[in-house]
Amino acid sequence: MLKHVVFLLLSLLAIALCQQPGTLQAEVHPPLTVQQCTNSSGCVSQSRSIVLDSNWRWTHKVGDYTNCYTGNSWDTSLCPDPTTCAANCALEGVDYAATYGITTSGSSLNIKFVTQGQYGTNIGSRVYLMQDDNNYQMFKLLNREFTFDVDVSNLPCGLNGALYFVEMMQDGGMSEYSGDKAGAKFGTGYCDAQCPHDMKFINGQANTIDWKPSPNDKNSGTGLYGTCCIEMDIWEANSKASAYTPHVCTVQTQTRCSGTQCGDGSNRYGGVCDKDGCDFNSYRMGDKSFFGQGQVVDTNKPFTVVTQFITNDGTDNGYLSEIRRIYVQDGKIIDNSRANFPNFRGYNSISDSFCTDQKTLFGDRNDFAAKGGLKALGAALQRGMVLVMSLWDDHEVYMLWLDSDYPVTSPTTTPGVARGPCSTSSGRPADVESQYPNSNVKFSNIKYGQIGSTFGH
Repeated sequence: MLKHVVFLLLSLLAIALCQQPGTLQAEVHPPLTVQQCTNSSGCVSQSRSIVLDSNWRWTHKVGDYTNCYTGNSWDTSLCPDPTTCAANCALEGVDYAATYGITTSGSSLNIKFVTQGQYGTNIGSRVYLMQDDNNYQMFKLLNREFTFDVDVSNLPCGLNGALYFVEMMQDGGMSEYSGDKAGAKFGTGYCDAQCPHDMKFINGQANTIDWKPSPNDKNSGTGLYGTCCIEMDIWEANSKASAYTPHVCTVQTQTRCSGTQCGDGSNRYGGVCDKDGCDFNSYRMGDKSFFGQGQVVDTNKPFTVVTQFITNDGTDNGYLSEIRRIYVQDGKIIDNSRANFPNFRGYNSISDSFCTDQKTLFGDRNDFAAKGGLKALGAALQRGMVLVMSLWDDHEVYMLWLDSDYPVTSPTTTPGVARGPCSTSSGRPADVESQYPNSNVKFSNIKYGQIGSTFGH
């Protein structure tokens, strides 16, 4: 998905990222309860926690308060090269609620959009589920289902409250890369199928080579390297539109890329990952009355989202053949909407045949199939993936790919262009940040386990 991190901290303590653990503020992970379920024994609670992604954290010179990165530029005296920078800089602990607007209570996680903190203004955030203080929880979901409750009622056009899985390393890369002394405890090691270049540290080294400040985000930039991995977008949504989308790659686990491997710009389909993915967005698939305020799935109130990863033979040894979606609201089970185009009706789940037919109808290149399709995703689900939850706005294309008409140059009558009811003038970060600062998303009651075990029938 189009996942460009947006973070704004206007302060004397400007943000940055590094791989050394800081000591100025204790890193205390907010607790979050999840449940593991079986059909025979029901659900058992597990005490877990969340950690903030390292790209949001203040980084300073080891032993004092000098910034390693200010605004969207590196301090070249501390960071003359990637390795020296990693050694010189410390990644600091955070105050989750006061600085980032992140709070937990029992099984509920609340992420605020704009938070006025002691040192400035924070925009959005990204967190991961932890197994313990030093390791991410690894989910192995082949022939399993994953369920959660979500409240998107306070998310307008242009925002994205996302829940997804990526094939990060369990310890954030700490055991693999000697330059990473912070690890999962400080939220290191992110990757996704867009191979993002905005990560300030990758593989334990600073991404300083060819660093270019962003022209439209004064706290972000891009370096030579990207960081790639398979991604399963369980949920990307606001109150107007939603989508679930698998993305596959030809590489396993988190992989640093450069050059053609990253699939940048006109080389989009020449990289190691499928950036388009194979999405199921009810509005884009022709049902404009299924998801939204006052619609079949009513976004004015919370609901349950169930995602099932079905194998071809119904066993753990089979290959992934289908990704099904079910909703539950007000005690009622709601089957996913169905595709509603002439000569393309009936699909209500993601399969390789759905992807082929959808790409043909929309005139899109089927890079998903070219890079392995559902079998490649299933292999990653079997190896284990990390749970990510985030709230963000989009400095590049304003979330139009999710909730409006996109590409904006194409006729809205062309199949696949209309993705949601929002105006093509919506979603500008300056607008949503000033007009909807109190927006938030709430994820709760996370459950995972055998097919049919996590929700009432």
